[in-house]
Amino acid sequence: MILLDYKDSRPIYEQVVEGLQRLMLLGVLEEDSQMPSVRSLAMELSINPNTIQRAYGELERRGCIYTVKGRGSFVGNVENLREKEKEVIAGKMEALAEEAAGLGMDREDFVALARQAGKKIKMTGGGRKR
Repeated sequence: MILLDYKDSRPIYEQVVEGLQRLMLLGVLEEDSQMPSVRSLAMELSINPNTIQRAYGELERRGCIYTVKGRGSFVGNVENLREKEKEVIAGKMEALAEEAAGLGMDREDFVALARQAGKKIKMTGGGRKR
């Protein structure tokens, strides 16, 4: 399910992109499965079909979906998306590590905090939440 926040400063199409990527990562939209049609998703979200078309264009540009002429859009390689998201998280972790170092925190304390956060959300050993 995609939730749109009209108070969010990001454009609606970006929120749609993020929502669809989340559904892909969670396995709701499986690899090579057909995406909802532009018209049906626009009706479901009560937004303009052009907004959905723009979101699909962005997802295709990112390699998250692919289009088959006359058949529609399909979910692309989810593992590639997962790897890209890991890179984003790695960048955030690096920024947090720099901030922690700036506060005088040592590596062991930083790692302990990361482990504690992982336990709170029940991360599995393989890195995937189930």
